Amino acid sequence: MTRRTLLVTTACLLCFSIPVHAEGDAARGKQVFSICAPCHAIEQPSNRMGPHLVGIMDRPAGSIEDYKAYSQAMKDAGANGLVWSEDQLSQFLASPKKFLPGTSMRFFGFWTEDKVDDLIAYLKQQSAEQQAPKP
Repeated sequence: MTRRTLLVTTACLLCFSIPVHAEGDAARGKQVFSICAPCHAIEQPSNRMGPHLVGIMDRPAGSIEDYKAYSQAMKDAGANGLVWSEDQLSQFLASPKKFLPGTSMRFFGFWTEDKVDDLIAYLKQQSAEQQAPKP
């Protein structure tokens, strides 16, 4: 194998081994969530100005039944199969109005990827803890 072939092969393998999402830090994500907390609850299923985020991971968009203030865009997105995966949340949190035109979300988005990654790590941690069986 030539040196060039080895370098190209190694580069290709590295590209395929990089995770789609960088791992965020849940502790820092909890601090980032303080920006979200005035409008969204995470520890209990009570709605505020925005819907609660209990169990947000893998939940269909616009699906909290007792939250009546969803925008039509959010209702339509959920009806058309939008589920809050890491990828979908990442795009939404970076720019809600760009990702989902017509959303009533009053937040412009996070400017740095690390804040998004940290917040998603925190949301994942909270979802896992909420789904864990209680002793």
